[in-house]
Amino acid sequence: MAHSQLPNDSWQNGSAPLFTGLDLLLELKPLFIPLYATLVAVACMGNLFLILLIALTKKLHCTTNFLIGNLAAADFIMCLACVPLTVSYAFEVRGWLFGMFMCYFVTLMQATTVFVSVLSLTAIAVDRYVVVAYPIRRRISRKSCICIVACIWLLSIMASVPTSLHTQYLDLNTIGHDMIICEEFWKHEERERLLYSCLMLLLSYMLPLLAVSVSFCAITYHLRRRNIPGAAYPCQDKWTKTKQKTFRVLTVSVVCFAICWLPLQVVNFIRDIDEEFTILDKRYVNVIQVSCHLIAMSSACYNPFIYASLHDKFRFHLSSYFYRKKKSSSIVSCKASRFNTCSTLADAPAVVSDKIALQTRFS
Repeated sequence: MAHSQLPNDSWQNGSAPLFTGLDLLLELKPLFIPLYATLVAVACMGNLFLILLIALTKKLHCTTNFLIGNLAAADFIMCLACVPLTVSYAFEVRGWLFGMFMCYFVTLMQATTVFVSVLSLTAIAVDRYVVVAYPIRRRISRKSCICIVACIWLLSIMASVPTSLHTQYLDLNTIGHDMIICEEFWKHEERERLLYSCLMLLLSYMLPLLAVSVSFCAITYHLRRRNIPGAAYPCQDKWTKTKQKTFRVLTVSVVCFAICWLPLQVVNFIRDIDEEFTILDKRYVNVIQVSCHLIAMSSACYNPFIYASLHDKFRFHLSSYFYRKKKSSSIVSCKASRFNTCSTLADAPAVVSDKIALQTRFS
């Protein structure tokens, strides 16, 4: 949250300014508020539409799409329930105005949704690798997918509990300041705080980024190593284009995730190791923190567009909803396979797809 750590002796000195950089932040309020409002509107509408599209379209019910829906749900909750209250707290001179319960609840939910997003991103990358590396293997069942989603949320809540436990709701009216703060404090636990910060940096940034990068490299290796016979199959060119698009989408997701979250992770880490503000000037730390928070939250806007383009089937159903056009029943086999991304056939090369189709027909 934007109200940073309390300066020394400000508890007892009612005339001392509690937050040195708050005045500068309030001066920039007309700039930040429209940006945050646009972010929340775009993210909520985009993610809600993506959730409804997956939920209401039976043909989109598969492992990859459920994970995409879980990512969209986390981003939607974060932008709807957490971001507006956090922004209000950052730009309100009286501090936190939403009560003690919401102080702890928002802190827990904000951390939880962030972890759900990055773990869902990791799971999507791993799922894409499995699809490409093992095209004829049976996909994860719906029951197993539900268990994976439940585990993601459970792990995220567990990882967020220490943050909530060390959050304090403090009414400073008792010492002469018209302000209520809702902040994370690790009093007399500096070593534990630094250890937790390092672990969270690894879990919420380094580990998912590493997993996505490794999955991307593995996908590249398997697709380049795989040889598809020549002109015997007309779907070969479409398969090549599909794998190239997979490269582009995964690359965009990795770059977007890294760029959006890196500034906030760096600033938080610097604040954890630099309590005296020798690196970040107190006058600018709040503006820097809010700017980095805005960039990080913007990732929730990009994800619906990135993952909606992950499958051709998303575009197919989007166009059918917008233009009310029904797909003709006379579709060549190549296009039918291209749109059927929820099945194993769609992600398999043409040679393997033909064999599986024959086995399925006569089984």
